[in-house]
Amino acid sequence: MSDDTYLTLAGRGRATFEIRGSEFIGHAAPAADREEAEAFVAGIRSEYDDATHNVPTYRVRESGGQMLREYGDDDGEPSGSAGKPALNVLQQEDVENAVVVVTRYYGGTNLGVGGLARAYSRGVKDAVEDAGVVEERPHERFSVAVEYDDSGTVRGILESEGRDSSGDERQDAPRGGVEFDADYAERVTFAVRVPVEEGDDLRDRIRSATSGRAEIDDSE
Repeated sequence: MSDDTYLTLAGRGRATFEIRGSEFIGHAAPAADREEAEAFVAGIRSEYDDATHNVPTYRVRESGGQMLREYGDDDGEPSGSAGKPALNVLQQEDVENAVVVVTRYYGGTNLGVGGLARAYSRGVKDAVEDAGVVEERPHERFSVAVEYDDSGTVRGILESEGRDSSGDERQDAPRGGVEFDADYAERVTFAVRVPVEEGDDLRDRIRSATSGRAEIDDSE
């Protein structure tokens, strides 16, 4: 793995198992930032609001990729028995921009701190394994606003960088290529996600192709 890449999840993963009557369900997903990770945690807690515990953990990059934020919470389990063991798995797997929630339905038998640590670790590990781990490149985001006359030109440039006209990734495009969403309102605004090392060149291409008419906002 090169210095400018990292490991993350290929998609969502799910794993279920039972230990001494307690049912455990691991839910894993990639997350681009802290907000996305916490939204995933909130969604699982809402969906499984009848569960005894929903233990979350995540590792995500912040401050433009300069800082790695790591988080784990016991969610009512004995201190150190759930959140820390769950986070330890993400650290051992060396995955970033990843979030996992392990749901537990209590089965009537206490597992002890050691038993809980093993169970929550397994929930994370199995969910990550189901999701799959892939190599990814650091990304940045920016927006492009243009009049309708220039929208086709900009869309064509973005599609040529890794997405075809249906939004599907080109088969010959490297993983981590450009992704975008288009909002057609009074003007057309493209929300762009691009590998950091390709960002400046892409912005220059858009400016050149639109003769500087495109308004590019790097504050996304």
